[in-house]
Amino acid sequence: MIELSLVGIGTGNPEHLTRAAIRALNEADLILLPRKGAEKAELLDLRRMVCADVLSTDVKLAEFDLPVRDSRGEYLGRVQDWHEAIAQTWAGQIAAHLPDGGRVALMVWGDPSLYDSSLRIAARLGADGMALRVSVVPGITSLSALTAAHAIALNTIGAPVIITTGRQLREGGWPDGADSVAVMLDAGSAFDVLPPQGLYIWWGAYLGMPQQALVAGPLADVASRITRLRAELRAAHGWIMDIYLLRRN
Repeated sequence: MIELSLVGIGTGNPEHLTRAAIRALNEADLILLPRKGAEKAELLDLRRMVCADVLSTDVKLAEFDLPVRDSRGEYLGRVQDWHEAIAQTWAGQIAAHLPDGGRVALMVWGDPSLYDSSLRIAARLGADGMALRVSVVPGITSLSALTAAHAIALNTIGAPVIITTGRQLREGGWPDGADSVAVMLDAGSAFDVLPPQGLYIWWGAYLGMPQQALVAGPLADVASRITRLRAELRAAHGWIMDIYLLRRN
């Protein structure tokens, strides 16, 4: 039996870890650390830093290369193939390091439930016949980190919020049924497709990290600034994680 813990670790600040997250990491027999290429080495370094900061037991750490998603073909098909490749990589690492079973932990950026596919990938392991029990330790999400950094409420009084992706915003425009829209996984300035009049934006990148960057204001006034700053930060660090909240009126 493999006990797999998906541990939300927040958005780059070791102080984001809950006591439950620290306990889960210390109770593991193995912690898997994904490598995402030289340009995202900071993400691996942050996971190493978390381990050095919170581990008080002798837990084995195993680094592995995360498969790269194919850029060709239909989007959902590419994602499904990528998830299958990751599942096979996880299975190989678990078999190599824990042939007799045990407890495995994976540190998930933010929270495993919000625009993260770790739970779907873990389900593939069980479907492939692995004796597997999955548990989730929730973490601070990039969305809650964004609203905290700007000291704002996510919603207006009694009103809904739609959480979507940059691709969906670019292809479909403003979603129906909400005055507030949170946008994640934006490859770059999807808000440009929207008429900016009457929209306000709160944007944040590298939330919780020393290099955190924040911009807020009427979209018509700050859109070009965000686009320019985002490009500069990506060039400087080799990668970027950002999120923003848009609100009408």
